[in-house]
Amino acid sequence: MALENLQPAVGSTRNTKRLGRGQGSGQGKTAGKGHKGQRARKGYNEKRGFEGGQQPLQRRLPKVGFTSKFEKPYVINVEKITAVKELAEISLATIASVHKISKSVTKVKLIGVSAKDLASKIKDSNVIVSGLK
Repeated sequence: MALENLQPAVGSTRNTKRLGRGQGSGQGKTAGKGHKGQRARKGYNEKRGFEGGQQPLQRRLPKVGFTSKFEKPYVINVEKITAVKELAEISLATIASVHKISKSVTKVKLIGVSAKDLASKIKDSNVIVSGLK
């Protein structure tokens, strides 16, 4: 056995199809590309997801999958919900007892004219007052 005698295994390779080499070959004239049109032209390259001019699937479906990494607090206006203003001490649990909030709420922000007066009553770090940190 020598390098100059190496050959591929029988049936493992095929000759490439020789397109456009005369009518007798069966792949002459239009070379299997049909007649005219965009696909028959030299250098044609169909883009991924192209559907012949119809709006592609990825553009027909709505955009999904983004959620902000910054959690927005649940906002309570103490001028409208006066029960929060009258609490002795303010925390998530006490706010939940006088105002219906979802279980998924982890932060509450108090807004309104008299909200800054309630800052001394706050006993929970998850309750913040507008303008104060």
